[in-house]
Amino acid sequence: MKEGDMKDALIKSVVNTTGNILFLSLLVIQVVSAQYNSGITKPDTTQAISTDMSIPQVKWAADITADDLYAHLSVIASDEYEGRETGQPGNEKAADYIAQYFKTLGLSDPMENGTHFQPIAFTSSRWEETTLHVNGKKFKHLWDYMTFPTQNEDLGAFAADEVMFLGYGIDSPTYSDYAGKDVQGKVIMIYKGEPTRSDSTSYITGKKEWSEWSTNVNKKLKVAKDKGAKLVLIVEDQLKDFLFQNRKFLLGPKLDLGDLTQVDYWVANHMYISTSIAKEIIGTKSKKFKKIRRLIEKKGKSKGYNFPAKLEVVMDKQMKVIEGNNVLGLLPGTDKADEIIVVSAHYDHLGKKGEEIFNGADDNGSGTSTVLDIAESFVKAANDGNAPRRSILFMLVTGEEKGLLGSEYYAENPIYPLENTVADVNVDMVGRVDKRYAHDPNYVYVIGSDRLSKDLHVINEEMNQKYTQIILDYKYNDEKDPNRYYYRSDHYNFASRGIPAIFYFNGTHEDYHQPSDTIDKINFDKMAKVGQHIFHVTWELANRDQRIEVLKN
Repeated sequence: MKEGDMKDALIKSVVNTTGNILFLSLLVIQVVSAQYNSGITKPDTTQAISTDMSIPQVKWAADITADDLYAHLSVIASDEYEGRETGQPGNEKAADYIAQYFKTLGLSDPMENGTHFQPIAFTSSRWEETTLHVNGKKFKHLWDYMTFPTQNEDLGAFAADEVMFLGYGIDSPTYSDYAGKDVQGKVIMIYKGEPTRSDSTSYITGKKEWSEWSTNVNKKLKVAKDKGAKLVLIVEDQLKDFLFQNRKFLLGPKLDLGDLTQVDYWVANHMYISTSIAKEIIGTKSKKFKKIRRLIEKKGKSKGYNFPAKLEVVMDKQMKVIEGNNVLGLLPGTDKADEIIVVSAHYDHLGKKGEEIFNGADDNGSGTSTVLDIAESFVKAANDGNAPRRSILFMLVTGEEKGLLGSEYYAENPIYPLENTVADVNVDMVGRVDKRYAHDPNYVYVIGSDRLSKDLHVINEEMNQKYTQIILDYKYNDEKDPNRYYYRSDHYNFASRGIPAIFYFNGTHEDYHQPSDTIDKINFDKMAKVGQHIFHVTWELANRDQRIEVLKN
């Protein structure tokens, strides 16, 4: 991967001011004013569900059963597959199982390599050792501080006798923490965000809206790199929350797309530190520190200060290139075969940590199994003389738990032109029932259906009323949803490129990302009903006369 590509890859794992790693250029996501549906659609149960088995889609939707789903999931979420971590043997076993099933169904191999595999190279990064001592006091990684191996280069061991406090680490025409300061080879300490006046207006924008310096920490880290800083310490007021929100990136090796072993990093090495570490650095100079902070906030003037703190740092990083695979199977269409409907799910999970296996029965063995059974029903329909008009690409991707990497790779290296891709139907966690619906499992959360196409939303509603009549809950489709699920599953790699996408989800539970996410807790009857609904939506997308329209910005 070229240096420019490395820059793009790093931008796509930006840490925002709320402490979440958000994927795929959230900083450049299109600005929209629409208020997306966040309500609940309860079907009109006074109207009968269509059960006429002479209707092909009714007949073959009914072929999606709890027993079939159990058969798949009992393999995919078994201990033998060791949690299916990307790049590990269990992940390879899962890919082989899916590919063999596609062959058994007779789906076409889009790659034409005889495997149904779309090979992907990943760079696996991990800390061989990372330590931080301040004034002789040892601080603990993933407790007192945190540093991501994918975003830092190998620095080995080094020491420093002082830390320069540099305000917010900003260098803009209207406000600069760097003016008149030399940070070459130094350790600097900065705060997140940006300075504001007493009326909450930003010194940078002149408005109450924050600038990119607040939303894009990499902008600060790039300046620090360009200015020659050796290490940036970012004070994180809520480090424990930050750790929790990023836990999926802290379990096992961290992955990036491509071979990055020879690429120079474009941002400075950095650590997120607790306020306890910051206080240890400041030491007896707290009055001086407070005076500097007041100067910044009251007058918008930055004044650096070198705190005499002794640091001993180790950032010993190990990197290697590993291989993974997306698994693709195509059911060719008839008169509209050049138009593609993608049905996706990720089959990877968190793997094995010591003796504990993260089986990922719900996340996302449930989605994987559902896509396999949907594929089977479509193939049976085609063999019965009812092939879809549009082609359907069944796509099981790897690397989702590492940052949506498998679907990102496909979107950057599509087998079929993205302009011919009509929609993505994504299935991620549909086998459990959350607390909100403990009394009634006949539901599914729907995310993204109306964000890029009103047609997609209407189809989802109409197919449900006519054929399945489950509760469609759009709670997490709210653009103000703090969970930001719209950005956190593989559909987003299509949506971010203007392709309408709909994401089906059952909500989280106490076993989410825990070894206790096991098959015995799956509600297969509920899972089958959701699978049948997804089948009907996909059938309509594949067979309607006109492809769904995309909303204009």
